[in-house]
Amino acid sequence: MLKRTKAFTINELLIGVAILSVTAFISIPIYKGYQTKLDTAIAVTKILNIQVAIDSFFQANDSHPISLADVNMDTVLDPWGNPYQYLNLPISPPGQARKDHAMVPINTDYDLYSMGPDSQSVAPLTAAASRDDIVRANDVGFVGLASDY
Repeated sequence: MLKRTKAFTINELLIGVAILSVTAFISIPIYKGYQTKLDTAIAVTKILNIQVAIDSFFQANDSHPISLADVNMDTVLDPWGNPYQYLNLPISPPGQARKDHAMVPINTDYDLYSMGPDSQSVAPLTAAASRDDIVRANDVGFVGLASDY
């Protein structure tokens, strides 16, 4: 008499692989959405921390720093590995300020932002390259995605 061993059939294995594939197909986009929200929250927090350093510099010197190096924040990187961008508006050349949909500058003192996951940015927030930027606007009345501003 032959003794049968217990094993999975090829059909059972294929069904198991199919279930795992469907689960992965559903969960990977959800995970990526959470990762994007987390990266944005980290960038917002770092912008607020850099702003504290800039404001402390302003309190001590009665002027904003020329660059982030003046407040030892030039080596701080956003979640995508890029340095934060800073522009002291009163001393910068005209036309470099970040602008809203009406082409009005979004800050009066300084611009501070992350170029976002695509590592590209231009002055108008409505441009495709700037939609994913994390920006400080309204002289800190808003910090978040440029597309939400």
